[in-house]
Amino acid sequence: MTIAIDARLNAYRNGGIPQYTQQLITAWCADPSFPPLTVLQSRRQKGRLTDSPQATHVTLYTPPHHRAEAYTLPFEIGVHRPAAVLFPDFIAPTLRTFPAVVTIHDLAFLYYDDLLDAAARGFYGRIRESSARADAIIAVSQSTKRDIVHLLDIDPARIHVISEAAAAYAQPTTQHEPQRTVNGTQLSAGTFLLFVSTIEPRKNLPMLLEALRICRDRHPERHYQLVAAGARGWREAPIIAAIAEFGLSDAVTLTGAVNESDLHWLYTHCRIYANPSRYEGFGLPLLEALACGAPALASDTSSLPEVGGAAARYLPVDDAGAWADAIERLWVDDDARAAMAAAGPTHAKQFSWHDTAVQTRALLESVIRQ
Repeated sequence: MTIAIDARLNAYRNGGIPQYTQQLITAWCADPSFPPLTVLQSRRQKGRLTDSPQATHVTLYTPPHHRAEAYTLPFEIGVHRPAAVLFPDFIAPTLRTFPAVVTIHDLAFLYYDDLLDAAARGFYGRIRESSARADAIIAVSQSTKRDIVHLLDIDPARIHVISEAAAAYAQPTTQHEPQRTVNGTQLSAGTFLLFVSTIEPRKNLPMLLEALRICRDRHPERHYQLVAAGARGWREAPIIAAIAEFGLSDAVTLTGAVNESDLHWLYTHCRIYANPSRYEGFGLPLLEALACGAPALASDTSSLPEVGGAAARYLPVDDAGAWADAIERLWVDDDARAAMAAAGPTHAKQFSWHDTAVQTRALLESVIRQ
């Protein structure tokens, strides 16, 4: 029995889907009781995605999201006669000779028309046909499952909720580091509010900036600071401009994308973590922040309450005043922050990549038996 995973996107991007794919491959290959895994990787991939003897690597020439992918990819994969293939990037070819399971991480692009350029719109525009023809669908949260049922008209029985999990580095620190220079900016522990995300409209950073402005106007003596860690994304220019418009140029640090070590320091040394997103399919940064022991505030929308559970506090997504009130209270409440810091890691342990791999394996094997 040969089970394969489409990992071509990992040669092109470093975002959420490649991380999901890498974590799943790693967890699968770490368990010797699992069947061998065939990793389908791009010819552009530098090196193998795992050195485990559990994995066989096959090089594919069709680039991800290519206009001819629907025709060339089934042939490239089909010659290896897989028993089933997992497609982590939403779309599986509909003309194929093998069973396919797709992972749908979110349907943000159906809610927000401005998220995709023309090329991406062409690729993800195939999601209805792909979902209808998939042998099974993985949703990474109950929230995403509800969206799939509602927006794609898919039978709920065909959708299986299999959660993501935090990366291995996401855990409380064992060593306090009072200061660190992150991408050229020196930061001091415990002095900043943290936002982690690509800078793009649905992440709702302008609302958080408005809340920060309110906080600074009410209590200038507290010197509230915000660190926003993440690469600049789609339509980021108006968001960046909002920093100056709110008069916060001296209060906001944009670090850009950060490495894993710096991200761990930011999570474990922030005073408060804030996730004001309008929509998340899973909300992995929230789970990582909790796993690291960061007191967390999040929007009461989409998957965020599902992921954060009782370990985080939730606020209306468009109410800057409510966010300002919550930030002000938590900023000076040492006991509350300590309690939240203790609850977060315990909650995050409910999610594990091993569990994700076990459930994914079971689903793929059930598809093979059909």
